[in-house]
Amino acid sequence: MQQQQITSIREFLAFKLGNEEYGIDILRVQEVRSYEEPTRMAHAPAFIKGMINLRGVIVPIIDMRMKFNLEQVNYDDATVVIMLNIGERVIGMVVDGVSDVMTLMPDQLRAVPELSSVIGNEHLLALGALENRMLILLDIVTLMRSAEMGLVSEAMH
Repeated sequence: MQQQQITSIREFLAFKLGNEEYGIDILRVQEVRSYEEPTRMAHAPAFIKGMINLRGVIVPIIDMRMKFNLEQVNYDDATVVIMLNIGERVIGMVVDGVSDVMTLMPDQLRAVPELSSVIGNEHLLALGALENRMLILLDIVTLMRSAEMGLVSEAMH
């Protein structure tokens, strides 16, 4: 586990996918936008919804609900796209909604148990415990760089 990296990151954007609440490093977030239907790409995996033109930049849109195999994927007024800066790329991530920015202290972070899940443990930083909430903290950089995503080359930081 990357304990050094976890203790240095403090602020996370909290968002929902189905019944779970996740968090990503706020420094990776460029903006949060309402969902708009992207232009489909031929032969792309189902979780890649397509591309949008964001102020002259072509941005791939990833539906994390499909990527994480959630049974039901509904698009409604709460559906948003989190625009992420990953290396030199901007990537849009469709989620069920964002709630808030949370500051987590090192003593609020718990090690991720060794579980087999749709999200590999290498893409999880920690579990954030805050009052009655549990946040699954994603290492969004390693997730977006992973081979199965095929979005960002390893050379881009």
